[in-house]
Parts: sequence; C-alpha cells; structure tokens
Amino acid sequence: MSPSFILSLFLGYFVLLYLITRIVAKRADNFTFFLGNKVSPWYVVAYGMIGASISGVTFISIPGDVGASSFSYLVIVFGYFLGYVVIIHVLLPLYYRLNLTSIYTYLQQRFGFWSHKTGSFFFIISRLIGASFRMYLVVNVLHIFVFRAWGIPFAFTTFISIVLILLYTMRGGVKAIVWTDTLQTTFMLLALVISVLIIGKDMNLATGGLISEVFHSHYSKMIFTDLNDKRFFLKQFFSGVFIAIVMTGLDQEMMQKNLSCRNLRDAQKNMYWLSSALIPVNILFLTLGAILYLYAHQKGITVPATTDDLFPVVALNYLGPAAGIIFLIGIISAAYPSADGALTALTTCFSVDFLRFNDRHDLTEQQKIRIRYMVNLGFGALVFLIIVVFRMINDASVISKLFTMAGYTYGPLLGLFAFGLFTRLTVRDKWVPVIAVLSPAISYILSIHSVGWFNGYHFGFELLIVNGILTFTGLLIVNKGLAANSPK
Repeated sequence: MSPSFILSLFLGYFVLLYLITRIVAKRADNFTFFLGNKVSPWYVVAYGMIGASISGVTFISIPGDVGASSFSYLVIVFGYFLGYVVIIHVLLPLYYRLNLTSIYTYLQQRFGFWSHKTGSFFFIISRLIGASFRMYLVVNVLHIFVFRAWGIPFAFTTFISIVLILLYTMRGGVKAIVWTDTLQTTFMLLALVISVLIIGKDMNLATGGLISEVFHSHYSKMIFTDLNDKRFFLKQFFSGVFIAIVMTGLDQEMMQKNLSCRNLRDAQKNMYWLSSALIPVNILFLTLGAILYLYAHQKGITVPATTDDLFPVVALNYLGPAAGIIFLIGIISAAYPSADGALTALTTCFSVDFLRFNDRHDLTEQQKIRIRYMVNLGFGALVFLIIVVFRMINDASVISKLFTMAGYTYGPLLGLFAFGLFTRLTVRDKWVPVIAVLSPAISYILSIHSVGWFNGYHFGFELLIVNGILTFTGLLIVNKGLAANSPK
C-alpha cells in the first residue's frame, strides 16, 4: 500500500464530498449556512448525526479502552438514551418556540448580555480545543503512516486537511454537512463492520465464533459494583444522561443540525432515531475493541502503552493492505463529520452571538456572507495553530488533559440552562462570568484531590454533574428575585 495510492484515495474522498456540496448547496446564503433553509429531511439528519456523534477519537479510543474498562462504556450509552429524551421533550421545544439560530441566544433573553456571551464563549473555547484534539489524532495517524514517507512536514499535512474541509463547508454550511455526513457515516460503519470481519478471518473464526469468544472473555464485563471505581455502573449511567444533555442538547454543533429540520416534530423524530441507533453502533465498537485485544494475545502482539494506538497498529501493520485502507477510510469518515460540524458551529456562534448578524440591518446579505467567510477562515486558522501547538507539546498526557479541561466548560452551560428552565429567578448578570470560571476550577480541584479527600473515591464523568450543580448554586447566590417574564 503505497503512500501515493493512499493520497489518491484521500483526495478522491474529498472530491466526492465537494461534489455533493455543489449539488445540494446551490445559491447558498446565510440562512442556508446557519440553518440549511430549514428543509433538511429528519431521517437524513439522524443518519448523518451517527457519524458526527462518533468522532475520530471514538473510532480509535473506545476500542483501545476496552482493555482497561471492558464494556462498561455501554452503561454510559444507555444513559445517553434518557438524556436524549430530555432533549426531545424539554430543549428542542424551547429552541423551536424561540426560533433560535444560536442556542445561546436563549441566555440573552433569559438572563442578559453577560450570560449570553459567557455561554457562547465557553462553547467556542470547548469546541476549538475539542475539535483540534480530535483532528490532531487523525492527522497524526495519516502523517505517521502516509505523508511522513514523502518528507512532508506535519504542519503541511494539517494545513491540507483543514483546507479540504473548508472547501466543502464554507459555502454550504449546515445544508452541505447534513448530506456529506450521511456519506461519511456510511463509510465509517462499513469500515467498522469490515474490520471486525477481517480480524475474525485472520483468527480463523466465523462470526458466531467471534461473538462467542468476546462474550466469554473478561472484556465483555459491563457492570462494575465498586462505588470507588470510576466504572461504577450508577455513576456511568447518570453521567451518560448528563453527557448527552450537555454535549448534544447544549451543544451548538449538534443542535444546529436539528434546527435545520422542517419543524419540531421532525427534529424530535430525528433524535429518537439517533438515540436508538447509537446503542448497536457502540456495541459494535466495543466488540471490535475486545476482538483487537484477543487478536493481539493470539498473535503475540505487544499492546502499545498508549492503547489508542492498538487499532491503527493492528490494521496497518498486521492485517494487510486491504485492512489498512479500510481503517484509513474509517478514521477519516469518523473524524471529519466532527471537524466540519465544529467549524460551521463556531462560525455560527461568533457571527450570531458576537457579531449580531440577526440584528445588523445596516449590512447587506452579501456583506454578511463576506464577513462569514472571514470568520470561517479565521476559525480554520485557529484550529490549524492549535494542532501545530499540540504537535510541539508532543506529550499525549498533557494534550489529553487539555482536552479534558475543555470538557469542563460544559458544566457552566448545564448550570445556566437548568437555572433558566427550572426556576423563575433572575440573576445579577455581571457575576455570571465569574461563577462560570469558578465552577470548573473548583471541579478540577475536587477531581485531583478526590482520592485523599473522599476516602479513595475517584471522580469520573459524574464530575460534569458536580460542575453543573456548582454553577446552579452560584446563580442562586447571586439571584435577584423572580422574573416577571422569562422565555421558558
């Protein structure tokens, strides 16, 4: 499998995405970019969102993590379902009733200027770091196994990747992404299934035998009952509930696709379908992880110290050219729906929340489009710079911590929206940014000292709930009484 062949495959993939964009996003304007003209078929959005929910990190990290966590991640996925029910019946009706473009505009209407800017800013910071981290992992794999052989610098590999994404998203925005995500989801799922079958064949196991091997191995353990274990099933389940609420329901990237549906009913059908589909998809990812470890033991392959490397090492070094091509297509298909959606959501948030596109009647539509192009390019440049900095750091643990810390920004969003939806109280708006900074800072301190302070207790994903509660409590402290009218 030569680098030139892989490069041709890579470029051909993006040509296909670009052609789809040209077809579906003719005569695109800002309404097209931000909300897809509100004509997106719900079933297309739902199918494409599978790929958007399964990022490149998921594609290589969930299988790798099976060695340490077995199937415990599946409990989180079951929690997602309940979280999606909250989104369907609480958040989506709110967003549609208020006719929002950026979901953080709700915070302006409910609390005021500083709450609105804080919510949008925290999303931008989180998504910038998160999207850069996910893309860094994928670009790094492509660079190591493909482009480095030609002496191409890592920065140039990153630059080309971002430019290719901008080519097919800058014009069409959400309308383009809704359709290109369907293609990418298809390739990702095919890569997942074919990878499992290829490994099974190399192990001389038919599908039934493969499933039996996984089921009878310790990797299939799902329920952990030790309260102090990060994998404790109740912590996992309720963490999954709130992860779904904040990382889907309070996330502009994910909600923007829902808001592009024709009406609320279609958006709700989309979310029900997505929540159901994610369960079998994640079972397949976890099964792949167990199979990778069983394969490594059978063939005497040393499991890499960084378990994220297990899937690429096996696929690219042990299973032959076909498996390598399938893996590369799969990781590209898993990574780019997340990256293209992030750039579109970041552009939308900045344009609507900070440049006030919806209120700027002094600008023509063409002027707004030109400004939007500049904003889109600016965020592409920022993602490029962050990825290059990650490469310079070259420390997986440090980069992973930055990614984890970016996730702390969802706690204040959880607290803000919960306070707005479940109370009639107003707040002293100018104190909201202070609370939004203090809550994740306190949460981080709790996480690093939890073992010593709480008798061996390890915080896991449930720290998100603690973060949200701290924000909610802070808002209670600075409340200034009942609101006469609130957009609930």
